[in-house]
Amino acid sequence: MNLRAVVLTALLLTALTAQADEGKGSATRPNILFIMADDLGWADLGCTGSKFHQTPNIDKLAARGTWFTQAYAANPLCSPTRSSILTGLWPARTGITAPVCHVPEVMLEKRLSPGNPNARVLVANSVTRLSTDYITLPKVLREAGYRTGHFGKWHLGVEPYSALQHGFDEDWPHWSGPGPGGSYVAPWAEKFPIKGQLGEHIEDTLSQQVVRFIQENKDRPFFANYWSFSVHSPFDAKPELVEKYRKLADPGNPQRNPVYAAMVESLDDGVGRVLAALDECGIADRTIIVFFSDNGGISWGGEGTKLLKSAKFPDDMNTPPTSNLPLRNGKASLYEGGVREPCFVVWPGVTQPGTTNENVIQSIDWMPTLLEMTGIPQPAAFKPDGVSIVPALRGETLHREAIFTHFPHDTAASGQHPGTTVRRGDWKLHRLYAGNEDGSDLFELYDLQNDPGETTNLAQENPALVQELNQLIDSFLKKTDAVIPKLNPNFRKSTTSKAVAKDPLKGWVARGCEAIPQENCLTVSGTGPHPFLGFATGGAKGPGSITFRLRAIDGGRGKIEWTPPGATSAESRSVEYQFSGDDWQEVRVDLPADALMGILRLHLPAQNQPVDVDWIDLQSTSKPRRWDF
Repeated sequence: MNLRAVVLTALLLTALTAQADEGKGSATRPNILFIMADDLGWADLGCTGSKFHQTPNIDKLAARGTWFTQAYAANPLCSPTRSSILTGLWPARTGITAPVCHVPEVMLEKRLSPGNPNARVLVANSVTRLSTDYITLPKVLREAGYRTGHFGKWHLGVEPYSALQHGFDEDWPHWSGPGPGGSYVAPWAEKFPIKGQLGEHIEDTLSQQVVRFIQENKDRPFFANYWSFSVHSPFDAKPELVEKYRKLADPGNPQRNPVYAAMVESLDDGVGRVLAALDECGIADRTIIVFFSDNGGISWGGEGTKLLKSAKFPDDMNTPPTSNLPLRNGKASLYEGGVREPCFVVWPGVTQPGTTNENVIQSIDWMPTLLEMTGIPQPAAFKPDGVSIVPALRGETLHREAIFTHFPHDTAASGQHPGTTVRRGDWKLHRLYAGNEDGSDLFELYDLQNDPGETTNLAQENPALVQELNQLIDSFLKKTDAVIPKLNPNFRKSTTSKAVAKDPLKGWVARGCEAIPQENCLTVSGTGPHPFLGFATGGAKGPGSITFRLRAIDGGRGKIEWTPPGATSAESRSVEYQFSGDDWQEVRVDLPADALMGILRLHLPAQNQPVDVDWIDLQSTSKPRRWDF
C-alpha cells in the first residue's frame, strides 16, 4: 500500500471513529421542546377541566404524557419564573422578583426600595436583567452539542442580556418587551422587530418559526424553547373567534370571557402546528415535550375585575378574563390560583400516556431534570435550588422537604401583600410582612388536601406548626440572601382631616376615569377613551418638568398636556411619555412651556387597565408642587 493510500485510510478511520463517538453522545440524545404559555391559568384547558375553552391540540399532548396536578411557578409573575427555569435557581436568590427586565435601568444587585412616606411597607427593588454570569440550561445544552433556539417572549433583558447571550443560537423575534405591544393581531407595535401583514396573529407567526427550526434541525439534537406571547394582555384576538365564543358563553360559568377564550384557542392552534411538525419529521418518538405556564390566569375580583378593559372588545371585558376555581385568586397572587400551573410532560418510552402525577414540583426543577433526562452531567459549578423530578417521571415518589415562593412586592389589582410562602406536604403557610396593625408579620395556614381554595385560615389553631414552617421560611430567606420587606420607619399615616376627606384627589380632577384612593396610592381606571387627571396650576410657569410614579400590569403610552390661560383646547401643547409594566416606575417629562401653564393634564393609559399613581411632582420657575397619594 502506498503512502497516499495509508493516509487516506487513516483519515477514514478517524472520521468513522468520530462518528461512532458522536453516536454514543449528542447524536443519540433526545430533542427538547419546552412550551410555556404566558398567564395561562390552571383550569384554562379542556384537559384540566374547562367547559368553555376549546384546546384540542393541548389536550392531545396531555394524553400522550403525564399531567402534574401540583406543579408550581416559582413566582406569581412572569420574569422571575422564566429566570428560575433557565437557571434552576429561586428568584429570591437571583433577585429577579418582579417582571421589570424590559425597563431601561440596568440593575444587577438586589436591594430594598427606599420607599416613600406613603408606603407602609418597604418592598424590594427587583433586579432588571438576568446576569450572563449564571450557568443556564441552553448554555449547557449547546456545549453538549445541541442546537438551541428561543422563540417568543424573553423578558429577561435586552442586549447584552438577551437570549443570544444566555446560550441560544437563535432568538426570534429577538425582543425584550413583555409582548408584541398594542395587539396580537397585526399591525403590532412600531418598535416590534417583526412587521406582519394586516390581520396576522402573532401566535401563528411565532409557531411557524418554531416549525422551521424543527425542520432544519431534525437530524441533530435540538432544544426548541417555545415561550408564547399568549395569553397575556392586551386582551385582543381574532374577531371571528371572539364571535364564536360570544355565542357559546354561559352566564353561569365563571369562565365566560369570549376574548380570552379566543386567545386560548390561538395558543392551542400554535401548539398544534408545532406538534404536527414533530410528527411530520418523524422525530416525535425521540423528543421530550414540556408544557407549562409562567403564572396563574387573571381572575381578580372586586375593583380589579371591572377595570380590565379591551380597546377592541370593551363589551366583552365586564367579567375577568378567566377563573382559576376552585383555586383562590390568580396572577400576581401567592394563593394557589397565582402559582399552580397546568403542566404536562411527554418523555417517550418513560412517561405513561394519559396518567396523572401528584408529586409537588416547581419551575426551579426543570434545568436539573432536563439535564438528567438527556444524560448530560451537571457542570461542577452548578448548584441548583431545584431537584430532578426524573423519579416522579418514572412513576416513583419524589422526596423533597418543601417548596418556597418569595414575592417581596405588593400588587393592588390582585390584593397581594408582600410575602413568602412555604408548602410542606399538604400544609401551606403564608408569611405577610408587617401585615398586622402593630407591624408584625401576619400568618395564614392552609390545609391544601382538604382546602385547596385556601378558604379557612388554621394559623390560630396550630401555633406550633406555624412556628415550625416559619423557621423553614427563615432558613430559606437566609440561604438565598433574599430581600425581606419591612415596616417603613418613615411611614406617614394618612391624615383624617376634613380637607383630605373632602378632597382625596388633593386638587386633581378625574376626567374620563374613576380615581379611587387606596392605602398607598391612587388607582385610576378609564370610563372613557381618553382618561386623564387635570389640575389648575395657577401661577406655575415654564419651562419645567413633571415627575410621577406609576404602576400598571402592562405599562403603556400617555402624554402631558397643558393649556395656557386664555388659550383654546386646540392651542394646547403636549409631550408624550411611555412607561413599562408590572412594577412601580418613575417617569420624568420635561415641559418646554414658555409662559404660564394654566391647566395641566396627566393622560394615563387607563382605558385598558387600572393604573396606580403613587405621587406627582411638578417643578417650574414658580414654587414647586408635590402630591403624595
